[in-house]
Amino acid sequence: MTAVTMVAEEYRHGPPPKAPAMRDMPMRDRPRERLKEQGAEALTNAELMAILIRTGLEGENALAMATRILSKYDGLPGMSRIGYPELISERGLSHAKACQMLAGIELGKRVSSVRNDDQAAIETPEDIASLLMAEMSGLEREHLRIILLNTKNRVVLIHNLYVGSVNAALVRPAEVFAEAVRWTCPAIAIVHNHPSGDPYPSDEDVAMTERLIEAGEILDIEVVDHVVIGRQKFVSMREAGLAFRK
Repeated sequence: MTAVTMVAEEYRHGPPPKAPAMRDMPMRDRPRERLKEQGAEALTNAELMAILIRTGLEGENALAMATRILSKYDGLPGMSRIGYPELISERGLSHAKACQMLAGIELGKRVSSVRNDDQAAIETPEDIASLLMAEMSGLEREHLRIILLNTKNRVVLIHNLYVGSVNAALVRPAEVFAEAVRWTCPAIAIVHNHPSGDPYPSDEDVAMTERLIEAGEILDIEVVDHVVIGRQKFVSMREAGLAFRK
């Protein structure tokens, strides 16, 4: 049993009495040493977070602190939704540590959504969702994004069009297709999130998509799909037979 497993097991039955300082742990169990020897992918979420935290408290090292915080927020999905006020209120987290953790979380979101023209073509709804799932499933407000596709269905650009309430009546086709026209892209995919966590499209979502498909036909720009992202789940409106003609 590794050190992090032991710490996690102790937290199931309440906080452990006292965790040894990192310097007192065997070298092979220290997160930084494990990262150097085995690579970052070998570390647990708590160990990676402990590296960001760096130092702990009297009786609670950085690894124990990371385990406590992860447990409180139900792991990484919960951590992706919290902000500075929540983190700074945690025992042992200074302004610097809270900022380091938030920066690390945000970098993880951005890396997961980084794509370029060398990527595989968008062929399935899963391909569309994988571009933005990690970033958008934890957002507290609605976002509407447009994925511009070239003639080979490769991503040219991801445009964040609306933030706030994605009200169907306020979504203007001219704005949705503006970047596609500018980049002379023959196709787009639409993605938006439901902060409630339920990804099933509303009647307004369906009506909006029908209107955008019609506008795209006039402009000769295909709407390949509209994917709605919830809490680690998504619905493809094309696959669900909503708005798209068979």
